Amino acid sequence: MAQVSYSGTGRRKNSVARVRLVPGSGKITMNGKDVHDYLPYENLILDINQPFDITETKGSYDVLVNVNGGGFSGQAGAVRHGISRALLTVDPDFRGPLKRAGMLTRDPRMKERKKYGLKKARKASQFSKR
Repeated sequence: MAQVSYSGTGRRKNSVARVRLVPGSGKITMNGKDVHDYLPYENLILDINQPFDITETKGSYDVLVNVNGGGFSGQAGAVRHGISRALLTVDPDFRGPLKRAGMLTRDPRMKERKKYGLKKARKASQFSKR
């Protein structure tokens, strides 16, 4: 028998997260590992759980995530965005609280590209008079 699952895609910086919510006990699995083994900082785990706190659904869904690209912070932001989108498919009434909290807006901040003649995007080499 097919199991009910809700999916959503989240993005932040260079990270893309494909999120599936399955009714369960609240276990979060990222790339086949437990979230506490995958992410090194506790504040990122709290960041991921924000959509559940806002919608008061903490502990009612297992989260299965495939995430790639970027670093830990970008991946955590992408997972949070994906969970928020997946919760919308669970119940469209969650749109109001999630939108007010800014969970549905994709963070547009990206790394600026390097320019020629400079060391990084804006950093120039040190000025020398002679």
